[in-house]
Amino acid sequence: MKLKRIKELIAVLNNANRAYYQEDREIMSNLEYDALYDELSRLEEETGVTLAGSPTRRVGYEVVSGLKKAQHDAPMLSLDKTKETEALAAFLGEHDGLLSWKLDGLTVVLRYDGGELQQAVTRGNGTVGEDITHNAKVFRNVPLTVPHKGKFDLRGEAVISIADFDAINELEDGKYKNPRNLCSGAVRQLNSETAAKRRVLFFAFSLKSEMAFEKKHEQLKWLAAQGFEIAEYEIVTAENVAQTVARFKEKIPAEPLMSDGLVLTYDDIAHSESLGATSKFPRDSVAFKWADEIAETVLKEVEWGTSRTGLINPVAIFEPVDIEGTQVSRASLHNVSILRGLDLRRGDSITVYKANMIIPQVAENLSRSGAGDLEIPATCPVCGGETEIRQSSAEDPETLYCVNPNCGAQKIRALSHFVSRDALNIGGLSAQTLEKLIVGGMITDFLDLFCLEKFQNEITQMEGFGQKSYDNLIASIEAAKDVQLPNFVYALGIRHVGLATAKLLCKFFKHDALKIADACKDENYLETLSEIKGFGEAISHSLHVYFSQEKNLDMFARALEILRIQTPAEEQGEQPLDGLVFVITGDVTHFKNRKELQTVIENAGGRVTNSVTAKTSFLINNDALSSSSKNKKAAQLGIEILTEDEFLSKFSNLR
Repeated sequence: MKLKRIKELIAVLNNANRAYYQEDREIMSNLEYDALYDELSRLEEETGVTLAGSPTRRVGYEVVSGLKKAQHDAPMLSLDKTKETEALAAFLGEHDGLLSWKLDGLTVVLRYDGGELQQAVTRGNGTVGEDITHNAKVFRNVPLTVPHKGKFDLRGEAVISIADFDAINELEDGKYKNPRNLCSGAVRQLNSETAAKRRVLFFAFSLKSEMAFEKKHEQLKWLAAQGFEIAEYEIVTAENVAQTVARFKEKIPAEPLMSDGLVLTYDDIAHSESLGATSKFPRDSVAFKWADEIAETVLKEVEWGTSRTGLINPVAIFEPVDIEGTQVSRASLHNVSILRGLDLRRGDSITVYKANMIIPQVAENLSRSGAGDLEIPATCPVCGGETEIRQSSAEDPETLYCVNPNCGAQKIRALSHFVSRDALNIGGLSAQTLEKLIVGGMITDFLDLFCLEKFQNEITQMEGFGQKSYDNLIASIEAAKDVQLPNFVYALGIRHVGLATAKLLCKFFKHDALKIADACKDENYLETLSEIKGFGEAISHSLHVYFSQEKNLDMFARALEILRIQTPAEEQGEQPLDGLVFVITGDVTHFKNRKELQTVIENAGGRVTNSVTAKTSFLINNDALSSSSKNKKAAQLGIEILTEDEFLSKFSNLR
């Protein structure tokens, strides 16, 4: 019976690890994971049986992305953990220790040589990590050069501040559950632009070098002198470690970074090195996990709130309870799947805690009194428009969205898209500025952006604005009037119509905007639009729905009177990539980025998609032998994989 339970726990925990480490999403809370992990550890100790693949013996995640692989010089082990301060005192004995924040991010190793950053690698599976040097170079606080010219490695944590997480998450469907998920996804992107936009930070916590240091705190001071930010730490003894833990705990509400506990390590380097390690844990360090304070309360109601992106989130409202020194009466339920999983009814007894001692969460429904009586709203609480439940894949949660494009909560998203770089490219109009303009009654739709001169006094008096900011904004709007038709069509935010699709549409109708509108609203739109390569029923239907609405047609026509549509030069002769479909993955070297390569392909008549399918002509990947999912899919379908050099050689007349 115990062996059967061990197998069940291994399957559940490994599934959670795969989601957390490989897919940057959570399928269970830290509280749930820790409880199951502790149960597995206890059963393994009782039975003396540890099965292959047990998470108690494995470290990190397997490398599955398209990033280059890198071997660690020494294994990067995870830390054993405790929730008892008495265990910390026993661990120290007569030795001094360093107690520091256990930041909740992604562990990264940086290598410097000759005074310059040479390489950055994630922990990966502890033996092999992913090379993220291109991303580390755009972390906000990583020194690209340092005074010391010798070779040294350091370990640290890549993180995103709570404030930056809140701002980014508000603009992006609210899809990130915590800063760690957002940071992990940004750090492991092939395009470093994402990491730069996510404002990733790096905090160092250990050094490996041939330099002679006796104490670890001396190493940290040396790293600080080299320009690195260091995670806050204190030197402790067995006598004062409990009081120091309490001081750290008091600081949590004001901390700018998310932490999931503390780390205690011996200060004496020689002593640490003499202890060695187990198969999974180093013996010189231990993690202190916050013991979650759980309170029981009664569910009163579930409220639904529409975000800027149209995502409608459920929020549990319950009888107020004191947790970690503050009164809590509400907690996000995140999505429809979590709501249904808790099987909630009004009046149910529930338990609540603070994840990482900060974010209120519903842990459990104690009542389980039958089928939940909380209906999923059929209409948006903001505009009254229809809602729909969406699920990207079987592994993703169900989420509720408002489908009304004119919903007040979605105006900011629509306008942010309209002014974005690949659309009208209007600088100076952040989401926060757009919100101020909407609240101030200065804009209600994208046409109003071109009439902001009449609100000069109001804009110059807005917080963060002055005459110079106003002048720059008006100049940016004026410059944006010179726009290519595909960029304008993309800016409209029509569902399923990305920039590449807009380019195909405009090319088919020879960049005649009125012909596009007429064809899309016509009853026989499917027959016409199906002639465009790559256009299926979903794209065609979205275009038809948009241009069939009188209000949209009117705004489209009025915009054409304001904008100065730039017509591209007539293509000369046959386009060499006409009819070919490409997928681009991995780093590029001959082009600035993958987007530049995509532009070259599209200008030559080709099409670029994100997924490898039977319709794909070529997959472009400089790591042609990698085991990435796209390479595997291409091999299964018999699709040729080209490196950049092979692509440029095969289509030598492109550049």
